[in-house]
This record gives sequence, structure tokens and C-alpha cells, in this order.
Amino acid sequence: MNDLRTALAALLDGLPPKEVAAAVDRLIANYRGDTPTHAPILRDQADVAAYAAYRMPATFEAVRSALAALADALPGWTPAGHTDVGGGTGAATWAVQTTWPGERAVTVLDWAEPALAVGRRLAAAHPALKDARWRRARIGADLTLDDTDLVTVSYVLNELTESDRAALVDAAARAARTVVIVEAGTPAGYARVIEARDRLVRAGFRIAAPCPHSAACPIAPGSDWCHFSARVGRSSLHRQVKGGSLAYEDEKFSYVAATRLPAEPAPARVVRRPQIRKGQVLLDLCEADERLRRSTVTKRHGDLYKAARDADWGDAWPPYDSVS
Repeated sequence: MNDLRTALAALLDGLPPKEVAAAVDRLIANYRGDTPTHAPILRDQADVAAYAAYRMPATFEAVRSALAALADALPGWTPAGHTDVGGGTGAATWAVQTTWPGERAVTVLDWAEPALAVGRRLAAAHPALKDARWRRARIGADLTLDDTDLVTVSYVLNELTESDRAALVDAAARAARTVVIVEAGTPAGYARVIEARDRLVRAGFRIAAPCPHSAACPIAPGSDWCHFSARVGRSSLHRQVKGGSLAYEDEKFSYVAATRLPAEPAPARVVRRPQIRKGQVLLDLCEADERLRRSTVTKRHGDLYKAARDADWGDAWPPYDSVS
């Protein structure tokens, strides 16, 4: 992330914060909304600067968190190729490099040329991304994807109609061995993720994360939604365009990572922030037997109690490296 921050700082040096702030407000409304647009969200240089200052670090952290869970479920696997659909300025490509360092074939597809241009400039600062391909493409029913190991689709489905969402997920399923989809951590974002998850399962994929199973989500429709949180460090420009003085903010997101490879999903997933009380920790879990359950871990559980005190929202439970 430090390399990305350095590249962003160089890109944004000298930009007027007020102009960027105005574009940020419009972007937030678009990304949190559930109404598809019929034009690229990133339309001009001000939009791209706003995205780079505000959304790119948050997208990076959300995708990185999803990829970390995927990597836990696929130990020893490293993607030889990566296609980022609707990748804009390339946040997911940086997240993939953080998770699996090294050179690979990378293609970023987006329908906004200004975003692709900025993505190229930023990628020039990363040795492993200098040969990435940045291609303009309409993301929707007519999209065709070359075969690859990994396809990421982050914060894109909300921009598409229902039919285009279905076509995109189907295209990703045909092209990739592993697909990761990330959306805003809202009820609407979760609904889009579940829709995509169901299509991937029907296409023969196994869910690697966050779910510990590939059966139907146990959350009753309309009663709640599955989402997680990633902490995002805020740069000085970030604080200027959004106001406030905190050095961080929390990005809420929903995601699914699905694969055709032999995966080892978590036995259970912590789906709410753990509650630490005197001598005990309360964990809300999604479990492999397709149910939601609250588990109480106490001091008498020994090392597991220590692990529970360190557990975070979104973690596997018990931890992959815990003593059985």
C-alpha cells in the first residue's frame, strides 16, 4: 500500500482540493446507489482525481481483504494471469500484487479512458505492473474475456443493469478459474453479490470465501445482510476532500470469492465485530452446516480464547493456523 500511496501522492500533487471534493460527493452517491448508470461513472479528469484520492485506497483495501481470505482457502496457489474487469485506475491490480507478489499477465478493462490513462501512469511506478495492458471496453452483455487464472470485478455491478450483471458474471465464469467480486457493504450491494454468487455456483464454482459452504446463504432475505469492514488510512489530501481529522476510516464491503480449484474454505466465518467481555468473547459465526450461530469462547478454552480475543470481523474461525 505504501507504493500505491506514493504513486497517488505524485499524481495528485497540485490539484485543488475543493474541485476534487465536489467530484467526490457525486462519486459517493453513485457508488452507494443501486440505480444503474448508462455512462461511465468516471467521466473526466476531475472524476478520476476524486476517485484516486478517495475511492482507490478504499477499493484497494476491500479487494485486498477479500483476496487475503481467498489466499487462505487456496494455500500455495498463485495466479499466473489476472483480468480486472471495470478496473478503472487499477486498485485491484495493486491488491493482487500485494497478495501474490511477482510478475504475471495483467489486463485491466474499463469503459472510461481517463481512468485507464491514470491507471497506466500509476502502474508505471510498480515494476510488476509496468507491462499490464489497459484496454477500453464496454462492460456488459457484449464483453468477451480471454482465459485467465483470476478475474476481479470490484464496485462494478452497481453500474450495470440486471441483464448486464448476469452477462458479466457468466463471462467471468467461462474465462477464469477463480472469480472475486466486491461490492459496497450495503443491503443492495450484498444483494448483487448474492445474485453473482448463485450464478457462479450454478456454473460449477465452489465458494472459497467468505462463506464456509457453497449452499444458500442462511440470512433470511430482507432481515440482514453479510458485509465486512476494512480499515483505510487517510492521506492528507483524503482528509481535505472529505473533511474531518481522523487518520483512518472503515470501508464496508460485501464480496464473494469462487473457484474451480480444490479450495479449503474456513470452518466458519466471523460475520460481526466480536464482543469482548470479562473472561469471554462472543463470536457471531456463519458455519459450514449452513447456519448462523453465536459462539461463546471463555478462558477455559485456553489458546482458543486467546485467538478469540485477537479475532476480527471477517476472520476465519478457528484461525487456519490454530492448534486443533
